[in-house]
Amino acid sequence: MMASSYNAKEEDGHHSGTAGLGGTAIRTRKPDNTAFKQQRLPAWQPILTAGTVLPAFFVIGLIFIPIGIGLYVTSNNIKEFEIDYTGTDMSSPCFNCSQSFSWNSTTPCKCTLSFSLDQPFESNVFMYYGLSNFYQNHRRYVKSRDDSQLNGDERSLKEPSKECEPYRINDNKRIAPCGAIANSMFNDTLDLFYIDPNGTKTQIPMIKKGIAWWTDKHVKFRNPGGNNPNLTAVFIDTAKPINWRKPVYELDTDPENNGFINEDFIVWMRTAALPTFRKLYRIIQKKNNMTPTLPRGNYSLEVTYNYPVRSFEGRKRMILSTISWMGGKNPFLGIAYITVGSICFFLGVVLLFIHHKYGNRNNSSDIPS
Repeated sequence: MMASSYNAKEEDGHHSGTAGLGGTAIRTRKPDNTAFKQQRLPAWQPILTAGTVLPAFFVIGLIFIPIGIGLYVTSNNIKEFEIDYTGTDMSSPCFNCSQSFSWNSTTPCKCTLSFSLDQPFESNVFMYYGLSNFYQNHRRYVKSRDDSQLNGDERSLKEPSKECEPYRINDNKRIAPCGAIANSMFNDTLDLFYIDPNGTKTQIPMIKKGIAWWTDKHVKFRNPGGNNPNLTAVFIDTAKPINWRKPVYELDTDPENNGFINEDFIVWMRTAALPTFRKLYRIIQKKNNMTPTLPRGNYSLEVTYNYPVRSFEGRKRMILSTISWMGGKNPFLGIAYITVGSICFFLGVVLLFIHHKYGNRNNSSDIPS
Protein backbone atom coordinates (compact mmCIF):
# COMPACT_ATOMS: atom_id res chain seq x y z
CA MET A 1 0.00 0.00 0.00
CA MET A 2 1.35 3.34 -0.93
CA ALA A 3 1.58 5.92 1.86
CA SER A 4 -0.42 9.04 1.20
CA SER A 5 1.50 12.25 1.33
CA TYR A 6 0.45 14.90 3.89
CA ASN A 7 0.54 18.60 3.19
CA ALA A 8 -0.36 21.06 5.94
CA LYS A 9 -1.25 23.73 3.43
CA GLU A 10 -3.78 21.43 1.79
CA GLU A 11 -5.47 20.81 5.16
CA ASP A 12 -5.65 24.56 5.74
CA GLY A 13 -7.44 24.99 2.45
CA HIS A 14 -4.39 25.79 0.30
CA HIS A 15 -4.16 23.19 -2.46
CA SER A 16 -1.29 23.25 -4.82
CA GLY A 17 -3.58 21.84 -7.50
CA THR A 18 -2.60 21.90 -11.11
CA ALA A 19 -0.20 24.58 -12.03
CA GLY A 20 -1.62 27.05 -14.44
CA LEU A 21 0.10 29.05 -17.11
CA GLY A 22 3.29 30.58 -15.82
CA GLY A 23 3.52 28.14 -12.90
CA THR A 24 0.80 29.84 -10.77
CA ALA A 25 -1.46 27.62 -8.66
CA ILE A 26 -5.19 27.58 -9.25
CA ARG A 27 -7.08 29.01 -6.26
CA THR A 28 -9.93 27.13 -4.66
CA ARG A 29 -13.12 28.40 -3.01
CA LYS A 30 -12.88 26.00 -0.12
CA PRO A 31 -12.69 27.92 3.20
CA ASP A 32 -9.57 27.70 5.26
CA ASN A 33 -9.41 24.83 7.69
CA THR A 34 -9.79 27.00 10.79
CA ALA A 35 -12.15 26.65 13.74
CA PHE A 36 -14.00 29.84 12.80
CA LYS A 37 -14.47 29.20 9.08
CA GLN A 38 -15.26 25.52 9.58
CA GLN A 39 -17.73 26.32 12.41
CA ARG A 40 -15.90 24.36 15.06
CA LEU A 41 -15.86 27.09 17.74
CA PRO A 42 -16.78 26.00 21.27
CA ALA A 43 -20.53 26.34 21.85
CA TRP A 44 -22.96 25.67 24.66
CA GLN A 45 -26.46 24.43 23.92
CA PRO A 46 -28.78 24.00 26.90
CA ILE A 47 -30.58 20.69 27.21
CA LEU A 48 -34.15 21.47 28.22
CA THR A 49 -35.37 18.90 30.69
CA ALA A 50 -38.16 18.83 33.23
CA GLY A 51 -35.60 19.40 35.97
CA THR A 52 -34.53 22.74 34.44
CA VAL A 53 -37.73 24.06 32.81
CA LEU A 54 -40.20 23.49 35.66
CA PRO A 55 -38.18 25.33 38.34
CA ALA A 56 -37.65 28.24 35.93
CA PHE A 57 -41.41 28.65 35.38
CA PHE A 58 -42.18 28.47 39.10
CA VAL A 59 -39.39 30.89 40.05
CA ILE A 60 -40.49 33.46 37.46
CA GLY A 61 -44.09 33.16 38.63
CA LEU A 62 -43.23 33.46 42.32
CA ILE A 63 -41.08 36.56 41.66
CA PHE A 64 -43.28 38.38 39.14
CA ILE A 65 -46.63 37.98 40.92
CA PRO A 66 -45.60 39.70 44.22
CA ILE A 67 -43.82 42.47 42.29
CA GLY A 68 -46.93 43.01 40.15
CA ILE A 69 -49.19 43.11 43.20
CA GLY A 70 -46.92 45.68 44.84
CA LEU A 71 -46.84 47.88 41.74
CA TYR A 72 -50.61 47.62 41.26
CA VAL A 73 -51.39 48.49 44.88
CA THR A 74 -48.94 51.41 44.80
CA SER A 75 -50.52 52.73 41.62
CA ASN A 76 -54.03 52.47 43.07
CA ASN A 77 -52.95 54.42 46.16
CA ILE A 78 -52.13 57.40 43.95
CA LYS A 79 -55.01 59.86 43.95
CA GLU A 80 -55.99 61.42 40.67
CA PHE A 81 -58.77 63.70 39.51
CA GLU A 82 -59.50 64.66 35.92
CA ILE A 83 -61.93 67.17 34.42
CA ASP A 84 -62.59 67.83 30.74
CA TYR A 85 -63.03 71.49 29.80
CA THR A 86 -63.09 71.22 26.00
CA GLY A 87 -66.59 72.67 25.90
CA THR A 88 -68.11 70.54 23.15
CA ASP A 89 -71.38 70.01 25.06
CA MET A 90 -73.87 72.87 25.14
CA SER A 91 -74.23 72.43 28.90
CA SER A 92 -70.50 72.99 29.45
CA PRO A 93 -69.46 76.38 30.89
CA CYS A 94 -66.73 76.53 28.22
CA PHE A 95 -69.09 75.89 25.28
CA ASN A 96 -69.19 79.51 24.11
CA CYS A 97 -65.41 79.80 24.32
CA SER A 98 -64.87 76.66 22.28
CA GLN A 99 -67.27 77.81 19.54
CA SER A 100 -66.12 81.38 19.08
CA PHE A 101 -62.41 81.25 19.82
CA SER A 102 -59.68 80.99 17.19
CA TRP A 103 -55.96 81.67 16.97
CA ASN A 104 -56.65 85.17 15.66
CA SER A 105 -58.91 86.22 18.54
CA THR A 106 -57.72 89.38 20.23
CA THR A 107 -59.68 89.04 23.47
CA PRO A 108 -59.36 85.91 25.61
CA CYS A 109 -62.46 84.02 26.66
CA LYS A 110 -62.83 82.87 30.28
CA CYS A 111 -64.95 80.09 31.76
CA THR A 112 -65.31 78.54 35.21
CA LEU A 113 -65.90 74.88 36.03
CA SER A 114 -66.97 73.66 39.47
CA PHE A 115 -66.05 70.27 40.91
CA SER A 116 -65.57 68.57 44.25
CA LEU A 117 -62.93 66.26 45.72
CA ASP A 118 -64.28 63.32 47.70
CA GLN A 119 -60.90 62.56 49.28
CA PRO A 120 -58.13 64.90 50.45
CA PHE A 121 -54.89 65.02 48.47
CA GLU A 122 -51.84 64.61 50.67
CA SER A 123 -48.21 65.54 49.92
CA ASN A 124 -47.36 67.52 46.79
CA VAL A 125 -50.04 67.71 44.11
CA PHE A 126 -49.14 67.99 40.44
CA MET A 127 -51.41 69.75 37.96
CA TYR A 128 -51.24 68.58 34.35
CA TYR A 129 -52.94 69.70 31.17
CA GLY A 130 -53.95 66.95 28.79
CA LEU A 131 -54.60 66.96 25.05
CA SER A 132 -56.20 64.28 22.89
CA ASN A 133 -55.96 63.66 19.15
CA PHE A 134 -52.86 65.88 18.92
CA TYR A 135 -50.12 64.06 17.00
CA GLN A 136 -46.90 65.54 18.28
CA ASN A 137 -45.11 62.45 16.96
CA HIS A 138 -45.66 63.39 13.30
CA ARG A 139 -42.31 63.27 11.50
CA ARG A 140 -42.47 66.73 9.97
CA TYR A 141 -43.77 68.21 13.20
CA VAL A 142 -40.97 66.68 15.28
CA LYS A 143 -38.31 67.99 12.88
CA SER A 144 -39.79 71.50 12.74
CA ARG A 145 -37.42 73.16 15.24
CA ASP A 146 -33.93 74.63 15.46
CA ASP A 147 -32.02 73.20 18.40
CA SER A 148 -29.08 75.54 17.82
CA GLN A 149 -31.38 78.53 18.07
CA LEU A 150 -32.96 77.17 21.25
CA ASN A 151 -29.46 76.67 22.69
CA GLY A 152 -28.73 80.39 22.35
CA ASP A 153 -26.75 80.45 19.11
CA GLU A 154 -26.99 84.00 17.77
CA ARG A 155 -26.21 82.89 14.21
CA SER A 156 -29.23 80.57 14.26
CA LEU A 157 -31.28 83.42 15.70
CA LYS A 158 -30.49 85.51 12.62
CA GLU A 159 -30.64 82.59 10.17
CA PRO A 160 -32.92 79.81 11.48
CA SER A 161 -32.82 76.28 10.13
CA LYS A 162 -34.83 75.52 7.01
CA GLU A 163 -36.46 72.67 8.93
CA CYS A 164 -38.64 75.38 10.52
CA GLU A 165 -40.47 76.13 7.26
CA PRO A 166 -43.14 77.45 6.91
CA TYR A 167 -42.72 78.93 10.40
CA ARG A 168 -39.28 80.40 9.76
CA ILE A 169 -39.90 83.94 8.55
CA ASN A 170 -42.83 86.31 9.14
CA ASP A 171 -43.06 89.88 7.85
CA ASN A 172 -39.47 89.60 6.57
CA LYS A 173 -38.26 88.90 10.11
CA ARG A 174 -36.80 85.69 11.50
CA ILE A 175 -39.18 83.94 13.88
CA ALA A 176 -37.85 83.20 17.35
CA PRO A 177 -38.48 80.47 18.33
CA CYS A 178 -39.08 79.03 14.88
CA GLY A 179 -40.87 75.86 13.87
CA ALA A 180 -44.26 74.19 14.14
CA ILE A 181 -43.69 72.87 17.68
CA ALA A 182 -43.11 76.31 19.14
CA ASN A 183 -45.87 77.84 17.02
CA SER A 184 -48.47 75.46 18.50
CA MET A 185 -47.44 75.97 22.15
CA PHE A 186 -50.20 75.36 24.69
CA ASN A 187 -51.22 78.70 26.21
CA ASP A 188 -54.36 78.17 28.29
CA THR A 189 -54.23 79.68 31.78
CA LEU A 190 -55.55 77.47 34.60
CA ASP A 191 -56.30 78.89 38.07
CA LEU A 192 -57.57 76.73 40.93
CA PHE A 193 -59.77 78.02 43.78
CA TYR A 194 -60.98 76.36 46.97
CA ILE A 195 -64.52 77.22 48.06
CA ASP A 196 -65.00 77.25 51.83
CA PRO A 197 -68.23 75.91 53.36
CA ASN A 198 -69.24 79.54 53.94
CA GLY A 199 -68.80 80.29 50.23
CA THR A 200 -65.46 82.13 50.42
CA LYS A 201 -63.24 81.56 47.40
CA THR A 202 -59.50 81.12 48.07
CA GLN A 203 -56.96 80.80 45.29
CA ILE A 204 -54.60 77.82 45.55
CA PRO A 205 -50.96 78.95 45.19
CA MET A 206 -49.11 77.04 42.50
CA ILE A 207 -45.43 76.91 41.52
CA LYS A 208 -44.51 77.36 37.86
CA LYS A 209 -40.77 76.67 38.22
CA GLY A 210 -39.27 73.23 38.61
CA ILE A 211 -41.64 71.59 36.12
CA ALA A 212 -39.04 71.01 33.38
CA TRP A 213 -36.21 68.50 33.24
CA TRP A 214 -32.97 69.82 34.72
CA THR A 215 -30.99 68.93 31.58
CA ASP A 216 -33.48 70.80 29.39
CA LYS A 217 -33.46 73.88 31.62
CA HIS A 218 -29.69 74.17 32.06
CA VAL A 219 -28.20 72.43 29.02
CA LYS A 220 -30.48 72.26 25.97
CA PHE A 221 -32.26 75.63 26.30
CA ARG A 222 -30.41 78.92 26.71
CA ASN A 223 -31.12 82.52 25.90
CA PRO A 224 -28.91 84.20 23.30
CA GLY A 225 -26.67 87.03 24.38
CA GLY A 226 -25.06 85.21 27.28
CA ASN A 227 -25.83 86.94 30.58
CA ASN A 228 -27.45 89.97 28.97
CA PRO A 229 -30.61 90.60 31.05
CA ASN A 230 -32.16 92.84 28.36
CA LEU A 231 -33.92 90.19 26.28
CA THR A 232 -35.79 92.87 24.36
CA ALA A 233 -32.51 94.02 22.85
CA VAL A 234 -31.31 90.46 22.32
CA PHE A 235 -34.41 89.48 20.32
CA ILE A 236 -34.54 92.71 18.32
CA ASP A 237 -35.37 92.29 14.62
CA THR A 238 -37.05 88.96 15.32
CA ALA A 239 -40.74 88.11 15.01
CA LYS A 240 -42.92 86.15 17.41
CA PRO A 241 -44.44 82.84 16.26
CA ILE A 242 -47.55 83.38 14.18
CA ASN A 243 -49.99 81.90 16.73
CA TRP A 244 -48.44 83.60 19.76
CA ARG A 245 -49.98 86.66 21.33
CA LYS A 246 -46.72 88.02 22.72
CA PRO A 247 -43.02 87.58 21.91
CA VAL A 248 -40.79 85.08 23.64
CA TYR A 249 -39.10 87.72 25.81
CA GLU A 250 -42.46 88.53 27.45
CA LEU A 251 -43.41 85.03 28.58
CA ASP A 252 -42.64 85.84 32.21
CA THR A 253 -41.58 88.77 34.36
CA ASP A 254 -39.05 86.58 36.16
CA PRO A 255 -35.74 86.80 34.25
CA GLU A 256 -34.89 83.24 35.35
CA ASN A 257 -38.05 81.99 33.64
CA ASN A 258 -38.22 84.14 30.53
CA GLY A 259 -37.28 83.68 26.92
CA PHE A 260 -36.07 80.28 25.74
CA ILE A 261 -35.63 79.12 29.35
CA ASN A 262 -39.32 79.57 30.18
CA GLU A 263 -40.32 76.24 31.71
CA ASP A 264 -43.81 76.15 30.20
CA PHE A 265 -42.15 76.53 26.80
CA ILE A 266 -39.50 73.89 27.59
CA VAL A 267 -42.15 71.38 28.72
CA TRP A 268 -44.11 71.88 25.51
CA MET A 269 -41.03 71.48 23.31
CA ARG A 270 -40.47 67.93 24.62
CA THR A 271 -42.80 66.19 22.18
CA ALA A 272 -45.08 63.34 23.21
CA ALA A 273 -44.97 59.87 21.67
CA LEU A 274 -48.75 59.28 21.57
CA PRO A 275 -51.67 61.42 20.38
CA THR A 276 -53.23 61.47 23.87
CA PHE A 277 -50.81 62.90 26.38
CA ARG A 278 -50.42 65.07 29.45
CA LYS A 279 -47.77 67.61 30.38
CA LEU A 280 -46.88 69.06 33.75
CA TYR A 281 -48.35 72.52 34.24
CA ARG A 282 -47.98 73.50 37.91
CA ILE A 283 -46.97 72.08 41.31
CA ILE A 284 -49.00 72.59 44.49
CA GLN A 285 -46.61 72.18 47.39
CA LYS A 286 -47.64 70.81 50.76
CA LYS A 287 -47.47 73.46 53.49
CA ASN A 288 -47.31 71.30 56.61
CA ASN A 289 -48.03 67.80 57.86
CA MET A 290 -51.13 68.84 59.81
CA THR A 291 -53.37 69.77 56.89
CA PRO A 292 -53.74 68.14 53.45
CA THR A 293 -52.52 69.94 50.38
CA LEU A 294 -56.00 69.87 48.83
CA PRO A 295 -58.69 69.17 51.46
CA ARG A 296 -61.96 67.46 50.73
CA GLY A 297 -64.54 69.92 49.44
CA ASN A 298 -65.66 72.11 46.55
CA TYR A 299 -63.35 73.74 44.03
CA SER A 300 -63.56 75.85 40.91
CA LEU A 301 -61.27 75.90 37.91
CA GLU A 302 -61.01 79.22 36.10
CA VAL A 303 -59.81 78.76 32.52
CA THR A 304 -58.53 81.47 30.23
CA TYR A 305 -59.47 79.73 26.98
CA ASN A 306 -56.63 80.52 24.57
CA TYR A 307 -55.97 77.17 22.89
CA PRO A 308 -58.45 76.06 20.19
CA VAL A 309 -58.83 72.33 19.55
CA ARG A 310 -61.88 72.19 17.28
CA SER A 311 -59.71 72.30 14.13
CA PHE A 312 -58.27 68.84 14.86
CA GLU A 313 -61.24 67.47 16.86
CA GLY A 314 -59.15 67.39 20.00
CA ARG A 315 -60.07 67.54 23.68
CA LYS A 316 -58.56 69.36 26.64
CA ARG A 317 -58.52 68.35 30.27
CA MET A 318 -57.00 69.27 33.62
CA ILE A 319 -55.55 66.56 35.86
CA LEU A 320 -54.67 66.72 39.55
CA SER A 321 -52.47 63.89 40.75
CA THR A 322 -50.16 62.80 43.52
CA ILE A 323 -47.10 60.64 42.87
CA SER A 324 -45.24 57.77 44.51
CA TRP A 325 -41.78 56.24 44.26
CA MET A 326 -42.78 54.74 40.89
CA GLY A 327 -44.09 58.02 39.45
CA GLY A 328 -47.67 58.79 38.48
CA LYS A 329 -50.70 56.55 38.28
CA ASN A 330 -49.99 53.69 35.87
CA PRO A 331 -51.66 50.32 36.63
CA PHE A 332 -50.42 48.75 33.37
CA LEU A 333 -46.99 47.81 34.73
CA GLY A 334 -48.45 45.98 37.72
CA ILE A 335 -51.02 44.19 35.56
CA ALA A 336 -48.27 43.15 33.12
CA TYR A 337 -46.14 41.65 35.90
CA ILE A 338 -49.13 39.80 37.40
CA THR A 339 -50.16 38.46 33.97
CA VAL A 340 -46.70 37.19 33.04
CA GLY A 341 -46.17 35.66 36.47
CA SER A 342 -49.56 33.95 36.44
CA ILE A 343 -49.00 32.51 32.96
CA CYS A 344 -45.57 31.14 33.96
CA PHE A 345 -46.94 29.63 37.17
CA PHE A 346 -49.88 28.07 35.31
CA LEU A 347 -47.61 26.60 32.64
CA GLY A 348 -45.38 25.22 35.39
CA VAL A 349 -48.34 23.43 36.99
CA VAL A 350 -49.52 22.02 33.64
CA LEU A 351 -46.05 20.80 32.67
CA LEU A 352 -45.53 19.31 36.12
CA PHE A 353 -48.78 17.36 35.78
CA ILE A 354 -47.81 16.12 32.30
CA HIS A 355 -44.34 15.13 33.50
CA HIS A 356 -45.72 13.35 36.56
CA LYS A 357 -48.30 11.44 34.50
CA TYR A 358 -46.33 10.54 31.40
CA GLY A 359 -42.68 10.92 32.42
CA ASN A 360 -42.44 7.64 34.37
CA ARG A 361 -44.12 5.72 31.52
CA ASN A 362 -41.54 6.95 29.02
CA ASN A 363 -38.65 6.11 31.37
CA SER A 364 -39.94 2.55 31.97
CA SER A 365 -40.26 1.92 28.25
CA ASP A 366 -36.57 2.66 27.81
CA ILE A 367 -35.51 -0.10 30.30
CA PRO A 368 -34.62 -3.34 28.41
CA SER A 369 -36.30 -6.55 29.55
